[in-house]
Amino acid sequence: MEQGKISQAGLAAVLSFVFNGLGQLYNGQIFKGLCIIFISSVSMLILIIGAILIGFWLLGKVIFSGQIILGIILFFLGLILICIIGIYSILDAYRLAAKK
Repeated sequence: MEQGKISQAGLAAVLSFVFNGLGQLYNGQIFKGLCIIFISSVSMLILIIGAILIGFWLLGKVIFSGQIILGIILFFLGLILICIIGIYSILDAYRLAAKK
C-alpha cells in the first residue's frame, strides 16, 4: 500500500473518531456521512434524556413511576448505540479511503 493511501485512510479514520460521519464526508460519501451524523445525534439525544430522567430521580423530582428504569434503559441504549455507530463510522471510513 502506498504512503499516500495510508495517510488518507488514517485521516478519514481520525475524522470519524473526532465526529462520527466526518470520515465519510471526507471520502465523498455525503449521504452516508449525513445519515451517520443524524443517527449519532439521535443516539446522543437518547443518552441525554436518560441522564436527565436519572438526574431528576436522584434529586427526588419523580415525574412518573418507573422513571429510574426508563432513565437507565435510555441511558444505556444511547451509550451502546453511540459506541456501535462510532466504531462502524471509523472502520467504514478507513476501509473506503484505503481502497481508493
